[in-house]
Amino acid sequence: MSFDRFLADLKQQAVAAGVSQRTIAEASPYLVYDQGIVNRDRGQRVFGQVFTEFAGRMAAVYRMQQGQAKIKTYAAAFARAEKEYGVPPAVIAAFWGLESDFGANMGNLPTLRSLVSLAYDCRRSQMFENETIAALKIIDRGDLEPEEMIGSWAGELGHTQFMPSEYMAHAIDYDGDGKRNLIKSVPDVIGSTGKYLVHLGWQRGEPWLQEVKVPANLKWQEADLSIQHPRSQWAAWGVTRPAGQPPLQSDALPASLVLPMGRTGPAFLAYNNFQAYLKWNASLMYSLTAAYYATRLDGAPAMNPGAPNIPKLTIDENRELQQMLTRMGHDVGRADGVLGLKSRTAVRAVQIKYALPADSWPTPELLARMRTGR
Repeated sequence: MSFDRFLADLKQQAVAAGVSQRTIAEASPYLVYDQGIVNRDRGQRVFGQVFTEFAGRMAAVYRMQQGQAKIKTYAAAFARAEKEYGVPPAVIAAFWGLESDFGANMGNLPTLRSLVSLAYDCRRSQMFENETIAALKIIDRGDLEPEEMIGSWAGELGHTQFMPSEYMAHAIDYDGDGKRNLIKSVPDVIGSTGKYLVHLGWQRGEPWLQEVKVPANLKWQEADLSIQHPRSQWAAWGVTRPAGQPPLQSDALPASLVLPMGRTGPAFLAYNNFQAYLKWNASLMYSLTAAYYATRLDGAPAMNPGAPNIPKLTIDENRELQQMLTRMGHDVGRADGVLGLKSRTAVRAVQIKYALPADSWPTPELLARMRTGR
């Protein structure tokens, strides 16, 4: 189908979904195809950083200082969001900082052009058709003008980078001007982000992430996000808080143990609220970094990076590992060299098979064992 034919059909779908002809006419100059956007989507870079490197860069000192300053500057909006939605200021501020450097890097591309180009491409057309229609509804509702819709190449908008469908469903007017403007209104951003996190399952008054110290003889196969135990059980197994921190509460609150770099690296207890992070972004690296950054803004000290020179695989070796895991019958998703949750679960299963410590962290030793089958 030609792009012109595709666009005509998409406009008909938008009208059927309730978008006015006036909005279609206003948006039409921006509904043009850009092959460069499609090229960017197909050529997304793979990052080979481990968690301590990525988190150290993303939760750098300047972001700590900026986050704390923003919490003070917009104290009233943060306090209102915490009262209404139960989301602490540090949690909202951390997403704000990671997504756009507090509004400094929201993207510089016309959103409608990005969305309609990705909708025309065959890779994820249905998703981006729906997002294009949602963007048109934002204009129709009077929140933004077409020329104001400037964002990332993938169509996210505003300080906390909502996709248009998320914008339509969860953006709220927090400054009382009658519009939901997540590009220019910081109060709208703070309130909308709090509301969206509740939609993702955030529970008022509960923790999200807590750094811990693990003993050398822990049952490593229990360290997985799919497994929860009461804090009292983790305490009984010798899990403690780092030196200088209050002791680990020995209560019934369920938590999972997360070892982003294996048993000799940083260690965290992840609580039910951490699932909201994974729903925001399914990448464990991003979610754990956002949650860790929020704990830092909330007053926690810097994490213990763990042992020096933790063994790791290269991106190419991780890709080889994923290909072998797939041949063994494990679902790791795409073999791209990035260790997502599926890959880590499969690694854990193979570690158990080879009687290795099942901490979900692939090492050269594990790869060598898999190559030989012994």
